[in-house]
Amino acid sequence: MNRPVLKLRRCPRRPRVLDGHPWVFAGEVERPPQDAADGHAADLVDPRGRSLGSGIYNSRSKIVWRRFARDNGAAWDEEAVCGRIDAAVARRDPSARFCRLVWSEADDLPGLVVDRYDDVLVLQALTLGVDRLLAEIVGHLRALPDVTEVILRNDAPVRRQEGLARAVSTVSGAAVPPRWFTVEGIEYRLDLTGGQKTGFYLDQREQHPAVGAMAAGRRVLDAFCHQGGFALHCAKAGAASVLALDSSAEAVEAARANAARNGLTITAEVANVFDYFTSHREARGLFDLIILDPPPFARARSALDGALRGYKELNLRALRLLSPGGILATYTCSQPVDRTLFRSVLADAARDARRSATILAEPRQPADHPVRLDFPESEYLRGYLLRAP
Repeated sequence: MNRPVLKLRRCPRRPRVLDGHPWVFAGEVERPPQDAADGHAADLVDPRGRSLGSGIYNSRSKIVWRRFARDNGAAWDEEAVCGRIDAAVARRDPSARFCRLVWSEADDLPGLVVDRYDDVLVLQALTLGVDRLLAEIVGHLRALPDVTEVILRNDAPVRRQEGLARAVSTVSGAAVPPRWFTVEGIEYRLDLTGGQKTGFYLDQREQHPAVGAMAAGRRVLDAFCHQGGFALHCAKAGAASVLALDSSAEAVEAARANAARNGLTITAEVANVFDYFTSHREARGLFDLIILDPPPFARARSALDGALRGYKELNLRALRLLSPGGILATYTCSQPVDRTLFRSVLADAARDARRSATILAEPRQPADHPVRLDFPESEYLRGYLLRAP
């Protein structure tokens, strides 16, 4: 059976796929062949006809082709996809009960994200190629050891760009109410069908206890606290005091409930973090440890300039409230803000705050969120732990 073949155009601007990137945009290819079917495999060749691999084709998406194999002719069917899922699972720690099992293009499964929460898997199908095989994928995942339920969190806005509807459902058809899970030694009441992302920030689960380990005897501020991951670990480690802030009343209530469940003492308040810093701008040395883990300020490169200004102002205000010798744990999950840019922003903030700062560590997303060298979009979480004399 002949395979559809897409051919790159001769473009003034060199397509990134020629340097190994797995995406091709609609304007980078010649008119697709008539036998190219949305959601199915197609081969890609360069303008001279040389092979560039196999990918999922979708004429309705701006990203018209997403590579899943470097060889032309590779299959995208139940057997091949389930084999790739098994390979991805095998690369993870088999003892991990809370982790990302599949991370999209980083695992050669474009548009498939699977997170494990003990006995429950939460799946996101973000491309038509994945959605077309969803029943087969779900059946395979359901058969993994110790899995009792698979939740389909297909409510991400990006599905619209693939021509897909948005919905949340379960394989069993039964409702999955919020329940208590123990993650890194702390109990959280997680809503896996309605919470942010897939229910919890699994990408920060290693950072929560790592930062908490530095909190003993310190006055701690956990800004953008969400469910209180950093705050609770700091309280557990013996912080002198812990203040957790979030603009979401629901998040603050969750943090309070989680603290009560774990027998920990924190103060959680609904507040705009920027406004809080402004109202306390004269309170120098108010905290000994400040954690800044905001939502993304830039989801696209077009928002980068504004995001950099926001990160600078946020970290500048935090440094002004930090005591001598205090620690700032600061993060960005804005994919366009690379580590070099973020470090530059922090240097500018420290200069304007008239503080010097020493890098203690440069945390990043955990190993179960793998980063591919040829796919910068697979890396989005970056951080710095700084000590300010």
